[in-house]
Amino acid sequence: MLRPVQPTDAQALVDIYNPFIRDTIITFEEELISAEEMASRIAKVTAAYPWLVWEEEGEVLGYAYGSTWRTRHAYRYAVETTVYLAMGQQGRGVGAQLYEALLAELRGRGFHSALGCLSLPNEPSVRLHEKLGFQKVGHMREAGWKFGAWVDVGFWERML
Repeated sequence: MLRPVQPTDAQALVDIYNPFIRDTIITFEEELISAEEMASRIAKVTAAYPWLVWEEEGEVLGYAYGSTWRTRHAYRYAVETTVYLAMGQQGRGVGAQLYEALLAELRGRGFHSALGCLSLPNEPSVRLHEKLGFQKVGHMREAGWKFGAWVDVGFWERML
């Protein structure tokens, strides 16, 4: 079931997100976050952008949200998009459904372009973005440092 995020989802979202911090280059965060921090992020994001979760049998399995791309006023119609699925939930179509719903919500709110920022390599995320009509528009070499190595970042864009 797809639904808007609730503040009470914070711990479930932390349980999804923290393994990506701890074990992958998918996020450049390096310190695990608390449920209190996630609740703060939910409040900040949902003041201006949609945040959706996918729930099955009472368990949150993934989430997607929009956020500020850049802070200059001229960028107000561009939005950065984010999607995370619990480990083991990839490949079932949940990510695509979450992302499509997010894009529809963003379009309905008047946003013009969606931008996905991907640490690379990350073939599953590249496939998801391109399946949903995003096109690669940029590549930054060695933009981040995690786990003792330089990590590239790519940018994918879709007009809404």
